Amino acid sequence: MIYYAVLEFKRIVDTLIKKTELFSKQVETARLKAIGVKNMLKSASKYREFEKQQLQSLIKEKIVEFDRLRVEYESLQKTEREQSGKMEQLSLKVV
Repeated sequence: MIYYAVLEFKRIVDTLIKKTELFSKQVETARLKAIGVKNMLKSASKYREFEKQQLQSLIKEKIVEFDRLRVEYESLQKTEREQSGKMEQLSLKVV
């Protein structure tokens, strides 16, 4: 009778060990998936930060270009006014 009780106990322990090993593998798989998701999120966050910096740099370049073109436009307007004034003076002298 004790022999059968020991065999039953061994069977229960073996079943428990198998289930524990299976659960351990499932936990490890879930852990690795979580690490993968965490790394993906970090990567996506870094990419968004990189993209943000690129866009900020582009905005700064466009602002500098806009300011340069504005100054050039104002200079051309001044030159046009001066030339118009000189042409008006010349046309008055000719008449």
